Amino acid sequence: EVSRPLLVIVVLAHLVVMGAAKPPHIIFIVADDLGWNDVGWHNDQMFTPNLDKTARQGVILNSSYVQPVCTPSRNCYMTGYYPFHTGLQHNVISPTSPAFLPSNFTTLPQKLKEIGYTTHMVGKWHLGFCNWKYTPTFRGFDSFMGYYLGAEDYNTHMRDNGYDFRFNKSVHHPPEGEYSANVISARALEILDSVDPVEEQLYLYLPFQSVHEPLEVPERYENIYSNISTKYRRTYCGMVSALDEAVGNITSALRDRGFMDNALIVFTTDNGGPTYTAANNLPLRGSKTTLWEGGTRGAAFVYSDNLLQKTGYTNNEMIHAVDWFPTLLTLAGGKPDAGMDGVNQWPTVSSGAPSARSEFVYNIDEIYKNAAIRVDQYKLIEGSPGVFNGWTPLPPLAASDMSNASFPEHQLFDLQVDPSEHHDIASEHPDIVSKMLGRLSFHKATLVPANIPPADPASDPKNFGGNWSPGWC
Repeated sequence: EVSRPLLVIVVLAHLVVMGAAKPPHIIFIVADDLGWNDVGWHNDQMFTPNLDKTARQGVILNSSYVQPVCTPSRNCYMTGYYPFHTGLQHNVISPTSPAFLPSNFTTLPQKLKEIGYTTHMVGKWHLGFCNWKYTPTFRGFDSFMGYYLGAEDYNTHMRDNGYDFRFNKSVHHPPEGEYSANVISARALEILDSVDPVEEQLYLYLPFQSVHEPLEVPERYENIYSNISTKYRRTYCGMVSALDEAVGNITSALRDRGFMDNALIVFTTDNGGPTYTAANNLPLRGSKTTLWEGGTRGAAFVYSDNLLQKTGYTNNEMIHAVDWFPTLLTLAGGKPDAGMDGVNQWPTVSSGAPSARSEFVYNIDEIYKNAAIRVDQYKLIEGSPGVFNGWTPLPPLAASDMSNASFPEHQLFDLQVDPSEHHDIASEHPDIVSKMLGRLSFHKATLVPANIPPADPASDPKNFGGNWSPGWC
């Protein structure tokens, strides 16, 4: 029998160890344009064994929301603010537009650096590059390998008439012909080799190019799907499997190098899948670029060997992209600024506690004149949800995307009973519509006008030796 004094000493020693536990390594992985129905845990026709295993052993996030397109979601991850509060709510930053994530917002990597983290980024930026001060190594990252724009060739890194790939500030040429997903995973492994998993705390941000168009993948990945007769879908699925292999290489390296003893992995898509290219969001309605669930409800999970109190299940609690900033910063031992849109969801993702929010704004776009808001189980859409409004089936089946459909000014859906948005119940519940319009008006009053400067010819790569480069704003 253990004596009482000895028991007290043991308990106190345990508390001291717990109190001295170091903040975890954080690996934040973003897939680009990944559809809801394009991962193995939603669709067993997809070959994503590494992602599936990690998701199923962690926590699958079934109500994790993102923005309808790339730039706004990345804004959320970096700032914890809705894009309609940063001027990035309308579409994406085009290559020739001098738009950017405003520099008065402190980014998550900047906050993490302040509390001792080493911060690295590999992959797609898409938050502005017309001036060096808007690029990754000036926004909190110790190193950056990747590209500034929203899309490019997976092997040549060309976009239109310019080359777009950097290592920190320098133009960088990976091994010729090496596929983007493999370039990103190889660099991630280099970073893991350079960081001491015991003495240092790592924030590794991995926004993959995969699986954004152009549809390109080495043949061996496409051949996994020889049963798919439709070429574009077969290529796209191969791209998903190439991403899966790259993520598997990274998770294996994390374990082999000792990082998994104290690490959190977050995986999310940046928006719903573009059904107009090859992605699929069934059973959800709509596509990337739309306010439908298919454009905004993202495939996502979290994983840790030992930081999650409850694992191996699907979490249905409401989470929004703006929440990752305060959640991860709080977990790291930092303190988020008061007043940001994001909320700390660590109790939710770690132990299944009820969500820290009952409401979020999908977007408010004063140029498209549309908006959407969620309150509890209800979703209100104002204006046109977008161009791609149908339930796109898997090829070779085809159906109308309802691109010419017209909609009432306000639609109301009960997502608890109708997650695929088949039944507009606005006319049946005018009281709920009225209350939700009141909440939407509250948020509209805080809107910052969209910053979409026109194309500037000074951006032309021929002014910078054939490279897309900062230095023109």
